[in-house]
Amino acid sequence: MRGWREGLWHRKPVKGRVVVDPRTKRLVNRIRPGEIAVIHHRDLDEVAAEGLVSAKVAAVINAAASISGRYPAQGPRLLLEAGIPVLDSVGEAVIHRLSDGDEVKLAGEVLWLNDRQPLASGNRLTWIRWREKMEEAHQRLEHTLGPFIENTLDYAREERHWVARPLSLPPLRGQWRGRNVVVVIRGPGYAEDLYALRSFIRETDPFLIAVDGGADALLKYGWTPDLILGDMDSVSDRALRMAGELVVHAYPDGRAPGLERVERLGLSAHLLPSRGTSEDVALLVAFEGGAEWIVAVGTHSHMVDFLEKGREGMASTLLTRIKMGAKLVDAKGVSRLYQPRVSFARVAVLALASAMPVAALLWVHPRLFEMGRLCWTTLQIWLT
Repeated sequence: MRGWREGLWHRKPVKGRVVVDPRTKRLVNRIRPGEIAVIHHRDLDEVAAEGLVSAKVAAVINAAASISGRYPAQGPRLLLEAGIPVLDSVGEAVIHRLSDGDEVKLAGEVLWLNDRQPLASGNRLTWIRWREKMEEAHQRLEHTLGPFIENTLDYAREERHWVARPLSLPPLRGQWRGRNVVVVIRGPGYAEDLYALRSFIRETDPFLIAVDGGADALLKYGWTPDLILGDMDSVSDRALRMAGELVVHAYPDGRAPGLERVERLGLSAHLLPSRGTSEDVALLVAFEGGAEWIVAVGTHSHMVDFLEKGREGMASTLLTRIKMGAKLVDAKGVSRLYQPRVSFARVAVLALASAMPVAALLWVHPRLFEMGRLCWTTLQIWLT
């Protein structure tokens, strides 16, 4: 069946207007259903692929290889499962030659501009190609893991003083000392895990900290983030306007590219210069602010996670987790671990409990009793 679909894709052209952005997480916030995404994303990560699927794009044109074989990238699998055509490795020039709104046609392994001019050619992503690259990635995993560990340890030695010292918090209005804090990061499975925690959030009323796009996941399920922290490049304008407070994660030297966007929206934000990733800083902010428990949703915690983010090590995350210890509760994957099931026995008990009051009413009311007996007799006749 998959081979048949791939052959059909090869024969059937895809036409549409393009939206161009080398950063996929920015593109998914502005592309509309039926448009074609033009990206430059080597080894497409799971979160980016989920965004493209949710956006209902007609096709994906990738200047780079969606899976290079360097490590087992899961994003391409999601696009294949969704039946979204993908043309890989068309070259970086396409990013510069196309503009938002240009009409293109995708036919086989060739990209056409305005249905007349061949613009680029590439490699069609298929299940066969994906499996070959996944096998290659698993074979190379040992060689990839070694340098990753060495890089992590080298940077951990440099950054150990940073994580050992208390983080200097800005003067925030929100306070969470003695409260539970939920920190939502836009990582693999973050939306599903957040949904699985809805009873916990409803019952304990924790302080909600979102890292960039994690704020939109909170809004999706009806919760407003008390604080958004990050470089502000993958969060919606709506979320920024609704948040209780904003903290822009700045470089250690004070540069904060995300501040310009916040000010352009007419909003104010605190600056927090710090090393590490935004999710590390958000966890440390919750820790230094005196949280009782810190529940982390969507965290990046292993080699593939960090390679997908373009980081060759995870020093700051390793040190942050060492510092926080047992106070950190990682909810990553909780939605996959347990999913409520409705058993036949429970349905039967519920049906019996519902039927008993009806049966009692029929028994004590003569007219209803006769009507019920007539219905039962009719049903028996119909069944025979």
